[in-house]
Amino acid sequence: MKKITLPLTDEQISTLKAGDSVLLSGEMITGRDAAHKRLYELIEKGERLPVDIKGETIYYVGPAPAKPGYAVGPAGPTSSYRMDKYAPALMDLGLKGMVGKGARSPEVIDAIVRNHGVYFAAIGGAAALIAKSIKKTEPICYEDLGTESVRRYFVEDFPCIVAVDCDGNNVYETEPKKYNRE
Repeated sequence: MKKITLPLTDEQISTLKAGDSVLLSGEMITGRDAAHKRLYELIEKGERLPVDIKGETIYYVGPAPAKPGYAVGPAGPTSSYRMDKYAPALMDLGLKGMVGKGARSPEVIDAIVRNHGVYFAAIGGAAALIAKSIKKTEPICYEDLGTESVRRYFVEDFPCIVAVDCDGNNVYETEPKKYNRE
């Protein structure tokens, strides 16, 4: 198990290999479909984003309401393919890491390699467990989107797996082959 402190550095990213189990600690931002669409529209217009994404890791999440004493409610990953249209443009502006669930498009994998980034997979169905690693949350922008707004999460030992590393190695391609009995 590798322990990584956010924000990610190029040196850290170089040490991560597809399939590595990782615990992330530090700060990350959040955002889902609606927030990504708004950010992308600003990029297309050449306008400034309301959040500086350079060097950031984004978690695709829309958590349930928090219970007393917790920063967030259950906070499981959203299916990442829903952000595939927007992710390459964000990576080209400096986004370094993404956290979600499920396979990514070839265009996103190309952007990961081109920008020396990484894609982490969080465990779907483990929303309550993941929420325990989120210690604090602060709004950044698009609060009208509710739980889908862009927020800053302060995490400690956030569990995930390197799904696509900076060389383009992809567990969604390599791992199923290990279990194919044909």
